[in-house]
Amino acid sequence: MEKGKLYIVGTPIGNLKDITLRAIETLGAVDTIACEDTRHTLGLLTHYGIKKPLVSYYKPKEREGAERILSALSQGKDVALVTDAGMPCISDPGSLLVREARERGFEVVSVPGPTAATTAFALSGIVKPVFVFIGFMPAKKKDKLSLLSQYEKVDAALLFYCSPHDLGDDLKLLGEVFGARKVSVIRELTKVYESVEEGVLGEISADEARGEYVVIVHAPDMIAEEKPEGSLEEQVQALMAEGIEKKEAIKRVAKRNGVPKDEVYKKFV
Repeated sequence: MEKGKLYIVGTPIGNLKDITLRAIETLGAVDTIACEDTRHTLGLLTHYGIKKPLVSYYKPKEREGAERILSALSQGKDVALVTDAGMPCISDPGSLLVREARERGFEVVSVPGPTAATTAFALSGIVKPVFVFIGFMPAKKKDKLSLLSQYEKVDAALLFYCSPHDLGDDLKLLGEVFGARKVSVIRELTKVYESVEEGVLGEISADEARGEYVVIVHAPDMIAEEKPEGSLEEQVQALMAEGIEKKEAIKRVAKRNGVPKDEVYKKFV
């Protein structure tokens, strides 16, 4: 009997139109679709008129789910693995299944789609194309500190995933560890309320956080690279000469140089 194939299929991270023709074709052709939340995936499939048997495959039951899928592959069935959003295996279940499938001789085929990490980095406008993907941080503060301490001197942007109820505390902790680095807080990628907020760690707020977030802490050297010419005072005075109010000028200069507003304000007291 010919072995089945495992397809790793990327799905939209928000907007349902962000799916490839090949992904739609693959989902319509396989025998079974393995997914995190069957209700969530059913909505996507219904939108594209696809009807297929669904099996649950999620983190707490990843080992058991992998065995069921491998059994189906051994029976000659083709299986597509999807997650609720983006590419499987990227902060989502899938790596264990892919490794086991390869070790047992099954063919694994990639059907790429969007990921929040690369989409957010492109949207941030950071010039230096170097970043470290960290994903979601651990739940406990001591574990977070242990993780972050490994990246204090890394000369690259650091990219985190963050849920709304953790955003405020995580931004505060990032400020404690990395100081007044520039940060981009990117919300609800590809959805109606997609937004990018830039600021400085220790100052940027997380009021009324809603939706899913990608937080990018800029590399230490990016502050120096993007710093404009002239002293802080000269930069503020130049903006004021253009008719910008002093308070707003101070805010812009602080953001531009990656320093706290108080540091700029002290120059004028």
